[in-house]
Amino acid sequence: MCAVQAGFLGKRTLVLEKNDKVGAKILISGGGRCNYTNLYASHQQFISQNEHFIKSAFAQWTVEDTLNFFETYGITGKEKTLGQLFPTTDKAKDVVKVFTDLCADLGQEIRCDTDVKSIDKAATGFEVVYEKNGREITISAPKVVIGAGGLPIQKMGATDFGLRVARKFGLKIIDTAPALVPLTITGKDQQWYEQLSGNSIFCRVWNDKISFEENILFTHWGLSGPAILQISSYWKPGEFIFIDLLPNQNIAELLQQEREINGKRTLLNLLSGLYTRKFAEALSGYLPIEKNLASLNKADIENISNRIHEFKVKPAGDKGYDKAEVMRGGVSTDELSSKSLESKKVPGLFFGGECVDVTGWLGGYNFQWAWASGFVIAQGI
Repeated sequence: MCAVQAGFLGKRTLVLEKNDKVGAKILISGGGRCNYTNLYASHQQFISQNEHFIKSAFAQWTVEDTLNFFETYGITGKEKTLGQLFPTTDKAKDVVKVFTDLCADLGQEIRCDTDVKSIDKAATGFEVVYEKNGREITISAPKVVIGAGGLPIQKMGATDFGLRVARKFGLKIIDTAPALVPLTITGKDQQWYEQLSGNSIFCRVWNDKISFEENILFTHWGLSGPAILQISSYWKPGEFIFIDLLPNQNIAELLQQEREINGKRTLLNLLSGLYTRKFAEALSGYLPIEKNLASLNKADIENISNRIHEFKVKPAGDKGYDKAEVMRGGVSTDELSSKSLESKKVPGLFFGGECVDVTGWLGGYNFQWAWASGFVIAQGI
């Protein structure tokens, strides 16, 4: 995006790509369909030490700008849920092709299979040394843009390159961690989750910071699904999360209504109408599911209500960077101009995208930040 926008302004860029092809993360996003923006993206869906930092970038490049840009080059979007926009073709490769075609048209060179070894200040700006086909090549450039992503999915070539460059030039780094990542359960509770592997339930998941209403997915190692990925960005080891297993109804009221209609009905029978039979049966570890509704006492109903509406979970950890969608933390926003994303300490050095301490929710938000940061940097290089 940065190379393309710079090309529109008549600026010449060279893109150094470590992988053998560009856009590896675009190609796997959204199951290969690429959720390329979110209709409701604003600074409110991002985690950063400075929650106002991205306001400037989002004012310069809006969601409407993203929609117009892609539509101009043949990609129209369709909304899935909660503002998530996918190409109507459902092909992530179409998104990558927009950029590669434009780079070719604009004369912006892309060199793949390049491994950058060093970046140093020089009289003319910067000296960059990279290796290609076993040969070291040195180039000079007045400006350098680091858009090298973060640590997730190392099998695709993800590294800490952007963080290393920032540290080399004395920039502060906010502690990094996997984000939008499944959470693990260990110990005596693991077997309970394991038996429910594959079950998906619409829930409200929350902690003392935020709440999300989307599906959760039980797995043999713990919890996943959109709501869990979302809350994981706000969770730290040792903390609890809470799950409302019936967010749009009141279980106590349902019990009372059903008791009046058919008191002989078992709790299991009632729960089987709200969840899968397998999940209803699994709740036997917590609830008196064999009891008739008429025989439930006040303590039973209170217990049922607490378990259904405030199911308490203490994850053991997360599945790590290989299963994380994005990285939390990164180059401190204190080090960068919010208007241009240029380093305050090192003129001519810019940082954008995931390596910056700006982490979006699941659902196209991180792509919107990528496009916006690419556009903003292109104006300043």
